[in-house]
Amino acid sequence: MKLDLSQIIEMPGKSISFLTDLDVERLSAPSIKSFTAPPHAEGRVSNTAGVLTLTGTIHADMVCICDRCGKEFFLRKELPVEAKIAADESDEADPDVFPLEGDTLDVSDVLETLFILETEPKFLCREDCKGLCPSCGKDLNDGPCGCKKEVDPRLAALSQLLDNKDK
Repeated sequence: MKLDLSQIIEMPGKSISFLTDLDVERLSAPSIKSFTAPPHAEGRVSNTAGVLTLTGTIHADMVCICDRCGKEFFLRKELPVEAKIAADESDEADPDVFPLEGDTLDVSDVLETLFILETEPKFLCREDCKGLCPSCGKDLNDGPCGCKKEVDPRLAALSQLLDNKDK
């Protein structure tokens, strides 16, 4: 979505609202199986004392895959966003500032970038997910498995000493 900011660039105190859907293809990640609806964002671009700022919220409902146990789970994400917009060329060198194309801002590009940057590196079905047993593959969230705890091969010689002591 292109937003024409010519009305507010030279007018401190003015703002323009936006409401847009985001591209699910650009927002895809290995742990995001699907979006139940296109993510959407709402907010405004404001001129405060000559500084352009985008503020808003991104809403996304996703079906994700847990990175520990592999189960699917639903995640509703409401992400507050804020970004500085470069009104002149001197600000464009800053990586935290999004550039204008003339008097136009590609709001979708800014919002999709912010969503990607704020996405968790790991998706977990719950904070205390125990994952899978590395030996048998049982989901440890359902209870312990029957696997015998493996002895660290570096300590195997010590376990032999304990076995000899029992004899």
